Amino acid sequence: MEIPSKYDPKRVEEHWYAYWSEHNYFNSKPDEREPYTIVIPPPNVTGVLHMGHMLNNTIQDVLIRRARLLGKNACWVPGMDHASIATEAKVVAKLKADGIDKSKLSRDEFLKHAWDWTNEYGGVILQQLKKLGCSCDWDRTKFTMDDDMSASVIKVFVDLYNKGLIYRGYRMVNWDPEAKTTLSDEEVIYEERQGNLYYLSYAIEGSDEKVTIATTRPETILGDTAICINPNDERYHHLRGKKAIVPICDRVIPIIEDEYVDVEFGTGCLKVTPAHDENDKNLGDKHNLEVVDIFNEDATLNSFGLHYEGKDRFVVRKEISKELEEKGFLVKTEQHTNKVGTSERTKAVIEPRLSDQWFLRMENLAKPAIESVLETKDVKLYPSKFDNTYRHWMENIRDWNISRQLWWGQQIPAYYYGDGKEDFVVAETLEEALKLAREKTSDPRLRASDLTQDPDVLDTWFSSWLWPISVFGGILEPENDEVNYYYPTNDLVTGPDILFFWVARMIMAGYEYRGKRPFENVYLTGLVRDAQRRKMSKSLGNSPDALKLISDFGADGVRVGLLLSSAAGNDLLFDEALCQQGANFANKIWNAFRLVKGWEVADIPQPEAAQKGIEWYKAKFNQTLVEIEDHFSKYRISDALMATYKLVWDDFCSWLLEIVKPEYQKPIDQKTYNEVLGLFEENLKLLHPFMPFLTEEVWQHIAERTPEDALIVSQWPETKKVDSALIAEFDFASEVISGIRTIRKEKNIPQKDALELFVLNAEGVGSQMDAIILKLGNLSKMEVVDASLDGALTFRVKSNEYFIPISGAIDVEAEIAKITEELNYTKGFLKSVEKKLSNQRFVNNAPEQVVDMERKKAADAEAKIETLEKSLASLK
Repeated sequence: MEIPSKYDPKRVEEHWYAYWSEHNYFNSKPDEREPYTIVIPPPNVTGVLHMGHMLNNTIQDVLIRRARLLGKNACWVPGMDHASIATEAKVVAKLKADGIDKSKLSRDEFLKHAWDWTNEYGGVILQQLKKLGCSCDWDRTKFTMDDDMSASVIKVFVDLYNKGLIYRGYRMVNWDPEAKTTLSDEEVIYEERQGNLYYLSYAIEGSDEKVTIATTRPETILGDTAICINPNDERYHHLRGKKAIVPICDRVIPIIEDEYVDVEFGTGCLKVTPAHDENDKNLGDKHNLEVVDIFNEDATLNSFGLHYEGKDRFVVRKEISKELEEKGFLVKTEQHTNKVGTSERTKAVIEPRLSDQWFLRMENLAKPAIESVLETKDVKLYPSKFDNTYRHWMENIRDWNISRQLWWGQQIPAYYYGDGKEDFVVAETLEEALKLAREKTSDPRLRASDLTQDPDVLDTWFSSWLWPISVFGGILEPENDEVNYYYPTNDLVTGPDILFFWVARMIMAGYEYRGKRPFENVYLTGLVRDAQRRKMSKSLGNSPDALKLISDFGADGVRVGLLLSSAAGNDLLFDEALCQQGANFANKIWNAFRLVKGWEVADIPQPEAAQKGIEWYKAKFNQTLVEIEDHFSKYRISDALMATYKLVWDDFCSWLLEIVKPEYQKPIDQKTYNEVLGLFEENLKLLHPFMPFLTEEVWQHIAERTPEDALIVSQWPETKKVDSALIAEFDFASEVISGIRTIRKEKNIPQKDALELFVLNAEGVGSQMDAIILKLGNLSKMEVVDASLDGALTFRVKSNEYFIPISGAIDVEAEIAKITEELNYTKGFLKSVEKKLSNQRFVNNAPEQVVDMERKKAADAEAKIETLEKSLASLK
């Protein structure tokens, strides 16, 4: 194949992705090999590719491609989550735009619209992941609403109900008035907001006395059913047993006593509204208070809201505070900052609400999940700093509210046969429910039409917590070949924001339904932020278009750019310059390949420099491979890439290719050429997980390959013993070469002009690296001397001093003036440092590392002065 002059990412990406797909390299079936399994954190069916997805899925692809090269049966299961709240909101919005009101539709009619929307718009993100190079087994794509996935969820619900772990309860829940559904505690985001504290006056029944209470929510006074005082608060002893009158609605309410009241907050009197505050509900239960719910499901006021009926709660807050002021009930207002719960999905302010909901008891489910992460370490979190977060959540776990007042999702398999709250049965099918209902009622005449299924659906997370098991059919068929082969999976890559929502719950489900962990390692990525450290979001407009980045920089460039600064668990400060750096790296590799392939090859002896250079690079490669393996074992993916980057850019391109490069218009020997191409291939194997497209393109250009010989299914290099002595010798030689190059640059001596080099002391001279120094330094000779040379430029490497005779190559007078100026400056600098070090107060009081730094400055200056003085002496 002809090698194009420029690397064209678009052409390459389309060609090789199609090739990989055509030859089924991504597909996995159980066989005799060791499995390596990742299940994708299923993105919402509503989602499109953003920077967080790009980072998360790039890391997964790196791990899966490396596992393939290691000879494992790599299986990466893709899929999507039905995202109940988000998807239903999208469908409702579309219906509204089309002039259709959801409330006018039957459930089946609405679900048809939801499926139409899902089939038309859903799954976009999975197609976008292909652009990134993700090597998922697309034939295994799962959707949490697939028939088998839904059946798994229903089976688990019934099982947990029969075990006594699922129950129905009338509880205070988090209510999202926009989505009109409950949320679990973890779906509520608390934000600090500036508001007001309203001081309201309540009349005491049968007297002229009044009592003042403070509230942040004056609209809820219409639901007040008591005022509470602390029994130890002497200010209010005289109010014991009395009653108060609620402003505006004139409801007469008791004054109760409870130590729950904080005597320091507000006025020390508390209005009790059991329907709209969890703590008030607890007080109400304790003191048998009436419960008055003033809100509709959309947070407008109902008939208990009197003349405010039908108005939104925040509108009422403004209007009622005005009415209270006009009628003399508002004593004063103060600015007040408090934490307000908002819905993670809709951003609406959460309303505490009493309702009948389904709950899952969590305490016993959590125990093996706590033990496996925090004690036995069967499941390891990377970085381990998240262990403490996990511990806090799990040890303070509350029962999980698993019901949602939506239509999109798995409908709860509870069937009601009577009017009472307990007149229900739980079963996987209507037929089974009918059988159970007949048994429970002892009524054989009961028909299916007499049963009504609970309208609520299950929380989306109640389906995704089964993901590592259900994608392999492990709930419906617990002993099938696939789940026994692929489960438990190996690695999970996700964000710390769903450590409890998803990760912890999957661990619980794994132990409950397989008796095993669902995965061994959890790699928690950081958030992608912009250069100003702001979280990337659509609302801020600071999130770049992921597909445009791929178009501008190539998928490999973007992958490298994302990974270069994404240490596990630490936020990534994204800058497009990182992607440009990735694209530059791709071009560097491409140009290096074109350089090698452009050399003429001849049957001539191998030069000593080339032989030694190749020996050194093999040692350096082995050393770096050991380092890379260590990084991968600790999930330091960014560090593994950086080690590979330096090996290829610095050691291979900048050093080895210069060492072996033939002289101008002369051929390279066959042995060197073959070995360099072989090393290039080894480099490509290390690079492939990070830069799959570029590496496959170069690999296929190096030689004719059959599909079985493609890079994607080649073999990861094996670590060998590292020759540290050889590496150390080269490091020394490279410093000598750098010294020669510095003199050439400073004195404008062309590289084509050969120089002579003389060495005083001669440590390491006569080593196997001399041939490399001679070639890269373009030296006509290199000799050892026993005394300094006059009329020569000098530099020092360790204890060796090197001399390069100038022989008229430079202006001696100008050089003397330049060195003299530098010498005087360095002496002045040394004097200032010595003055600081002679100050005992500084030495005794400054931090040890600061004093050590000053001493190092002095030592460096002294060594420089010595070298400059010798250079000056040799020129005079």
